[in-house]
Amino acid sequence: MSSSSALLETFNTTPLYKWHLQKGAKMVPFAGYEMPLQYPDGIISEHHHTRKSAGLFDVSHMGLIKVAYDPEHIWVLERVIPVDIKEMLPGQMKYGLLLSEDGYIMDDLIISRFEKYFLLVVNAGCKHQDFDYLKRFLKCEMLDDLALLALQGPKARSVMKSLCPDAVELTFMTTSTFQVMNKEVWISCSGYTGEDGFELMIPSEIAESAANALCADSAVLPIGLGARDSLRLEAGLCLYGHDMDLTQTPASASLTWSIGQRRRREGDFVGDEKILNELNQGAEMKRVGLKGLSKTIAREGAAIYDRGEKVGYVTSGVPSPSLGYPIAMGYVPSSLAGPDTALEIEVRGQRYPFVVTKMPFLKQNYYRG
Repeated sequence: MSSSSALLETFNTTPLYKWHLQKGAKMVPFAGYEMPLQYPDGIISEHHHTRKSAGLFDVSHMGLIKVAYDPEHIWVLERVIPVDIKEMLPGQMKYGLLLSEDGYIMDDLIISRFEKYFLLVVNAGCKHQDFDYLKRFLKCEMLDDLALLALQGPKARSVMKSLCPDAVELTFMTTSTFQVMNKEVWISCSGYTGEDGFELMIPSEIAESAANALCADSAVLPIGLGARDSLRLEAGLCLYGHDMDLTQTPASASLTWSIGQRRRREGDFVGDEKILNELNQGAEMKRVGLKGLSKTIAREGAAIYDRGEKVGYVTSGVPSPSLGYPIAMGYVPSSLAGPDTALEIEVRGQRYPFVVTKMPFLKQNYYRG
């Protein structure tokens, strides 16, 4: 090999990698994987299709961690994830934050309770870190032989009837196991778009068959990471590593609602003194939603100004396809976090008007029964 030769960086692929190529996907590196950014119709078209019909997302890069149901494991999980895990019943799901030993956010996740175990769905870029952290305190295993598909949109429920009729009885944040194509599949009523829908944890060997079965319905199109980002931002949902990270606490990230009432009363979780104090007194900085008053888009890293003074920064920003104006998330001092606060964001050396607004930006359409 000549001195001028460079090693090509290699990325993991999901069980649907070839399927994406056959569908004409533009592949990009994301969290160590080659993932579809968009398909031939483009990001805007995919976004609108999901809002109006149903989109199929490959999220097999996410991490799946299985923990046996055990009183000691419950105590440990509640130490590092301050939600009410002890009272969870089989079939229930909860959103939670995995906290570092000093009370900062290591990751956000979904924890599901089954009869004999818990299943944690964690972010792709954090899954190995999360697993190494958890296995210091309890016995757990990473499930590497599964694909994870997300079927999202107002027609998702009617589409699911053809693949697994029993799953349509699920309501938001409930889950169960079902027989699909003669295999056991975990299906939950959950997602990352603000729409009704399902997430399916499927054995890798039937992932392509399941994806084809779902896309056989004319209501369904495959959707890439580009539309996934604009959909989740309209729904006011965070992306770990962008809208929150190890420098943020539940209070500064505006995620205090995820801490259960019993956990607030009892404490006994990592960083509880600092976190409970911030719940009472407020954090210095706070994550807020921002609505653009011009057509200029504020992207991650853009500086936020108040009356000429730099006061914060943008963590995510897109032109909202559904709303027709730019939206963003960012951090500002808590004194400036109230709705309708007028601010400016600097883009390419010029400052443009934005206003703090409540999230979600767009009404969420979860099916609660």
